[in-house]
Amino acid sequence: MDHVSVGLLGFGTVGTGVVHLLSDDQEQLQQRTGCPIQIEKILVRDKDKARKIKLDDHRLTENVSDIIDNPNIDVVIEVMGGIDEARHYILQALRNKKHVITANKDLMALHGSELLEAAADNHCDLYYEASVGGGIPIIRSLRDGLAADRIQKMIGIVNGTTNYILSKMSRQPVSYQEMLQEAQALGFAEADPTSDVEGLDAARKMVILSHLAYSIPASLEDVTIEGITRVEQEDITYSKKLGYTIKLIGIAEYENELIDISVQPTLLPAHHPLASVDNEYNAVYVYGESCGETMFYGPGAGELPTATAVVSDLITVVKNLSLGITGHHIFLPKLKKQCKPAEAISSQYFLRMHVLDKPGAFSKVSHLFKEQGISLEKLIQEPLIGDEKAEVAIITHETNKRTFENTYHLLKDLDVVSDVKSYYRVEGMN
Repeated sequence: MDHVSVGLLGFGTVGTGVVHLLSDDQEQLQQRTGCPIQIEKILVRDKDKARKIKLDDHRLTENVSDIIDNPNIDVVIEVMGGIDEARHYILQALRNKKHVITANKDLMALHGSELLEAAADNHCDLYYEASVGGGIPIIRSLRDGLAADRIQKMIGIVNGTTNYILSKMSRQPVSYQEMLQEAQALGFAEADPTSDVEGLDAARKMVILSHLAYSIPASLEDVTIEGITRVEQEDITYSKKLGYTIKLIGIAEYENELIDISVQPTLLPAHHPLASVDNEYNAVYVYGESCGETMFYGPGAGELPTATAVVSDLITVVKNLSLGITGHHIFLPKLKKQCKPAEAISSQYFLRMHVLDKPGAFSKVSHLFKEQGISLEKLIQEPLIGDEKAEVAIITHETNKRTFENTYHLLKDLDVVSDVKSYYRVEGMN
């Protein structure tokens, strides 16, 4: 090959980073791939818009056909975002025998199997490292580096917006709403932050990781999702007193041929490696049967970290082209999906409630836990100033989800409990 031609769908933050890396690192890229890589065309919505990188007009196009139907283009990189339009373009590119790289986690979570099958049918490569974790090579590690291991469990911080908010709330006595407004002002949160703060973004990433780790066709409907909007400063305060940190954690666990995937605010012991992952950074902690515990840490978003993941995929495609092995590395989920029932999902729990501050009140609470077969590991009880109530925060020993949720509903009806304020899963103890 004398060179490889690339078409770029999208010229926003990540697209700009890709152009920057391909322009500045051409000599290094050629050393690693054996041939030059050049950008033939870039799809934009407005050719006249001012941009950070100045390019010749002939490289910019507002017509997607100039890329996906262009016989001179070998590889299509999709960094435009969205779902339906991007799906249509990628399918057409694959049918035209073009190799595809995408950073689109929403698309891969919802339509990944369809796109991978289309790539396999057309003997094309389809890589998507940048769809999870920005510059963290977690997808490559699951697909290649840990391919010989059996992944038992993954827990991860895979959304920078929520991690920034919770990190700041942990350091300052401020509310969720105040920190959300600050995150929006600094550009860490979108004007409409719903996908991030309600856990949907993280859930889509956990679906992608589950496909690779367990070869199971999981979907978004299989994920238990809870965001951070109900996390209060009191939850964080009591968590600290008990020796824990609250993070929005994605969990994927495979046991006895059953899968459990969730995204929810979770307490981690202060000494756990994920507990020190702050601000907009991401990390994924992997439990392997043979390798034990490993952690992948780094920037979860941003122009150059995400662009680096995209260009790394591009290098892989170019190497595959030179070796004549494109389309041979498509990973499709092969195993049957069976989700864990609630009684098979075990963990510890944090619970915070208001209890009447009078003799014998807490003994009723502890008796209820005993009746349900749940023992308590840690407990704090403090009086509420100006009120005849006490605030109680507890950490249970391990129990199953069904038993805990039944206990939670019984507590709400107990005459000495005025309010059950919150409860969260506790992870990382073993």
